[in-house]
This record gives sequence, C-alpha cells and structure tokens, in this order.
Amino acid sequence: MTKTHEESIVPRERASRLHLYSRLVAACTLFLIFAGGMVTSTGSGLAVPDWPLSYGMLMPPMIGGIFYEHGHRMIATLVGLLTIGLAIWLHRTEERVWLRRLGWGALGAVCLQGLLGGITVLYFLPTAVSVSHAGLAEIFFAITVSIAIFTSPGWKRRVVYRERSHALRFTTITATLATIVFVQIMAGALMRHTGAGLAIPDFPLVFGGLIPAEFTTAIATHYIHRVGALFVASIVIWVLGRAWRDHRDQPEIMRPALLLGLLLVVQIALGGYTVLSEKLPVPTSLHVVTGAAMWGASVILALRARRHLSVPEQTETASIGLSEATV
Repeated sequence: MTKTHEESIVPRERASRLHLYSRLVAACTLFLIFAGGMVTSTGSGLAVPDWPLSYGMLMPPMIGGIFYEHGHRMIATLVGLLTIGLAIWLHRTEERVWLRRLGWGALGAVCLQGLLGGITVLYFLPTAVSVSHAGLAEIFFAITVSIAIFTSPGWKRRVVYRERSHALRFTTITATLATIVFVQIMAGALMRHTGAGLAIPDFPLVFGGLIPAEFTTAIATHYIHRVGALFVASIVIWVLGRAWRDHRDQPEIMRPALLLGLLLVVQIALGGYTVLSEKLPVPTSLHVVTGAAMWGASVILALRARRHLSVPEQTETASIGLSEATV
C-alpha cells in the first residue's frame, strides 16, 4: 500500500468515527427528550426545587419524583458534554466552515436549553418557559440529526436525479412537512404543559362525536392538537405517495419516507392509548419521543430532498453520461 493511499484512508476513517459520534449525540438527545417527557408525565417538574444543584447536592437520594427530575438533569449533562466534544471535533477536523459553525450552534443551543430548564424550575413551571424549553429541545435534536446527516458518507456522494422540476417540488413539499410536524409538536407541548391532555377523554371520537358541543380553553387546545394530527397524517401519506412515485429507486429518500410512515402509525396508536389510559407516564412519554422521532425523520427527508436539488444540472448530465459509459 502506497503512502498516498494510506494517507487517504486515514481521513475517511476519522470522518466515519465523527459520523458515528454525531449519531450517538442525536440518539442520546432523543433519549433525553423521553426523560423530559417522563418528568412531565409523572408530575416531577418541581420534585427538586433548586437549580443547578439538587437539594444543594450533586447526587440527592434518587427516590420518588427526584429520580425523574434529577435523572433528567444527569442525562442533560451527559448530552451537554457530548455536544462540547462534537463542537470541538468538528472545529478541528471539518473543512466545511458552515458545518463547524453548526457545531458551535448546537453547543449554544444546549447551553440555552439548560438555562431554560433552570428558569422553569426556579419560576415554578411557567407555561411559556416550559413550552419554549420543549421547543428548543426539538430544535437542538434537529441540529444533531442534521450534523449526523452532513457527516455521513452518503451526503458527500454525487446525487443523480431524473428531472430538476420534480426535485424542486419534492424539496418544497418535504420542507413544508417538516415545518408542519414541528408546529404540531409545539401544539402538543402547549397541551401537555397546560394540563389539557385529558380535556377530551375519549378516542378516536370527541365526546362521542366529531366536534365538541362546547369549547373551553383546555378543550380547544386539545382539539387543535387532534385536528393537527389528522393534518400531519394526510401530509405524510401524500409525501409517501410522491416519494414512491418519483424516488422509489433512491434509498436515501425512501428510507426516511418509510420510517416516517411507520412512526405515524405508532404515534397515532400511542396518542389514542395515552388518552384511554388516562395518561400513563410511559405511553405518554413514548408519544412525546415518537413525535420527536417523526420530526427528526422529516428533517432528514427534507435535507435529502434538498441535496438532490443542490446538484447543478451540468453535473447531473455529466454524472449520467459517466454512468452510462461505465455500464
């Protein structure tokens, strides 16, 4: 093996390790969202009344609600440390300036998230701060997912598509889907943090019908979330159809699209069970984390669709010609 060949393998191995590490950060962030869901679902948000310490200690007795609240803080600390490592790793090895900046952006987001968590506790769970804390968690998760995509080997490969107009339309559709999923998650966060999760006690009907006979603030909040779920389901099904029609031979598009469809089915089932079980903590938290996973899958799909659009037409033509010549 020549020295030049050896030197070319080393950067690839480092890039592969960075990609695996970024996936670890994203996975830990998803678990952190589940842990945060358990804090809310068990009513443990004020089980530890001080911050940043817990009863003035680094490790209080892990009993009752303290287990969920302090456990959430411990996982958040781990994610924060992992994010520091990710930002430094990107800064030292990544040639793309914008990606290095995204790494530091992730670190800034996780620091702000920790601060919002502290404010949530110190000011006794104000709704605006709690919902903002939930929303920023989703944004941070999307950043970690994006970094994992940008550092993947597949992202650096040339992408060939058949028609640019199809790619443009699909890019717009997937970006719209990701936006709608995020809005739906925020509607769920508002419902959760205002205690409206059981304002409508039956499922799939609404007080035995389709529309409530009367609206209170809690019923309206809950009903908006249900209507939003139907809207999200319709858009996901539409996107799946478009992906199958135009991109079924492209696994980088079909994998996140099919994952999104699967998660949709799971999410609807968990949403129904959350209501019918009167918000048992585990299924409720799984509903929260599955929503986050749908958001992550929609972000991946949108990024992959945008990657198809970003390849210049002359590059596409050259790539197709080279492919045909090779065959």
